[in-house]
Amino acid sequence: MGSMVEFASNGSTARGYLAAPAGGSGPGVIVVQEWWGLDSGIKEMADRLAAAGFLALAPDLYHGELAGHTEMDKAGELMTNLPIDRAARDMSGAVDFLAGHDDTTSDGVGVMGFCMGGMLSFILAAERPDAVSAVVPFYGFPTGDDQPDYSTITAVIRGHMAEHDDFFPPAAAAELEAELRRVGVDATLTVHPGSGHAFMAPHNALGTQDQDLYDQIWPQATAFLHEQLG
Repeated sequence: MGSMVEFASNGSTARGYLAAPAGGSGPGVIVVQEWWGLDSGIKEMADRLAAAGFLALAPDLYHGELAGHTEMDKAGELMTNLPIDRAARDMSGAVDFLAGHDDTTSDGVGVMGFCMGGMLSFILAAERPDAVSAVVPFYGFPTGDDQPDYSTITAVIRGHMAEHDDFFPPAAAAELEAELRRVGVDATLTVHPGSGHAFMAPHNALGTQDQDLYDQIWPQATAFLHEQLG
């Protein structure tokens, strides 16, 4: 359904996968990749957003590098070595590309991120409060000392986290939700009972994909984005 496009990124050029709805135009949504890279799973999620009426852009934050779904060590290495400042610039460039696209019908853009992309979606919301209106992070959020200034966020956040997740534990999600609300962000981070990390992933690389949970959450997530973006 989609195709690769180029967009400006801090004086350079970045690439991403752009999927358009059947009518050609719709609210803009940035899709932020998992630690594997811009793979078939993330492209499929962009396609599914397009099928739901959105103009979806997934920036290639690894600049062409990929890890296979059996290469967890490589995925971890790619994620660890990703320059966060470059990723932030590329995501910001993607926001500008969508915001200025003739087929984008929304004033602001939404962000949907998975795993590493869920974490990065909070950073993007904090860095681009002028443009990011709604965020749907899945099983990922900033942890440790290196966190953004959440008080700058103006977007509404509706996150979906896993109960059984060694990467992003439920207790940490509850602490972040409390901190977001403390600084005035309209945020809810729902921990879904019985779920494992990557429960939405179409590739099911970790064996934790939950179709029933997907069928429950996906309509809620797309309805929320339409509500916030139009």
